[in-house]
Amino acid sequence: MKFSFMPPQLKKFLLTYSFIYSTIFFASAQDYQISLLTCDPGDQLYSAFGHSAIRVLERQTGQDLVFNYGTFDFNTPYFYVKFTQRTLDYMLSVSTYERFIAEYNYHQRDVREQVLDLSPEQIERLVDFLQINYRPQNRFYRYDFFYDNCATRIRDVMDRVLGKQLDWNEEQNPERKTFRNLIDEYVYPLPWADFGIDLALGSVIDVNASEREKQFLPDYMEAAFGKALIVGDGPTRSLVKENKVILEFPERQSQMDLFNPYILWWVFAILVMALTYFGFKKKRLFIGFDIGFFTVLGLLGFLITMLWFFTFHSQTKYNWNILWAFPGHLILAIMLLRKSIPAWVKKYLLFALISANIGLVFWVFGWQSFHPSIVPLLLVLILRTNFLYYNLEKFRLNPKG
Repeated sequence: MKFSFMPPQLKKFLLTYSFIYSTIFFASAQDYQISLLTCDPGDQLYSAFGHSAIRVLERQTGQDLVFNYGTFDFNTPYFYVKFTQRTLDYMLSVSTYERFIAEYNYHQRDVREQVLDLSPEQIERLVDFLQINYRPQNRFYRYDFFYDNCATRIRDVMDRVLGKQLDWNEEQNPERKTFRNLIDEYVYPLPWADFGIDLALGSVIDVNASEREKQFLPDYMEAAFGKALIVGDGPTRSLVKENKVILEFPERQSQMDLFNPYILWWVFAILVMALTYFGFKKKRLFIGFDIGFFTVLGLLGFLITMLWFFTFHSQTKYNWNILWAFPGHLILAIMLLRKSIPAWVKKYLLFALISANIGLVFWVFGWQSFHPSIVPLLLVLILRTNFLYYNLEKFRLNPKG
């Protein structure tokens, strides 16, 4: 602002006002402490990947708030339909720090705090951004597990507020991990959840994640904050000036549950092998088993198809589990119920056999990583399609078949 044509009294007043305003602002900004809170994973699938939130402490008034981008409304109409289709909006919520910590203390989940070394101007921009973002018209967003979640939102806030002053200081040769590898690190203690995730998510997650993309996981974002630097507003300094442990509990010992897909499917496969061998010796098909087996595979294929083509989830596209869990298996199961089986059923059995083997090729060449426990299921599928292909007409004439 130029004062050259202003009266001396007005010029003096504006200079004095600017000085007083700057002093007040600097003092008020210094009253804020901004922190990243990182919460360890919980025992349930919805909490298996941990959580991130921003703590804003105003020292002068004692107001201590937590801004949380990971909340949604269970009372939303058609909640489960919207959740499945990825049309459910998440939102930014605000709670007291005391209430936030009480919840994690109740569930015995560790919480760590990284106090950020922000300048008064950066603090002002961040607080203003959060306040504006919390307005009813701004607080909702379309959640995406990998690219727009409670952790990535905080990262994006920091990018927007700090701009070029934020240097993430990423490693030049980081460890290469696919999105599926990253998920597996967290769901391994939940074997059925691991199986379900690998069944539902397609080949699009079998690509290497960049260091920035890894920040969809709170632990990785915590590590990224620990490496990040603030540049261009004085001497280069670390983004984090202090690390604190807020809650810490003894490490839980995970117990091996015998009822898991690794053991169950192999026991299932061994029993089916015995059944098939006995059926071959006795010239019996045991067609009731095949009707049930192909019905289940067909229903799984129908689910994969729905997730691939009829939802907005980007991670469920190009899911080659459909090569063995195919919707058409439902039609095969219905045809096997008939006394007179159409001739094309034999051709379909050959198609199912070839398709399952193609699935193995996709796995071997790394086009999609399947869950290891589907190996026995693939063996059962290959065994039974072979058995029916060669013996369906022959054993069907047997009254006991």
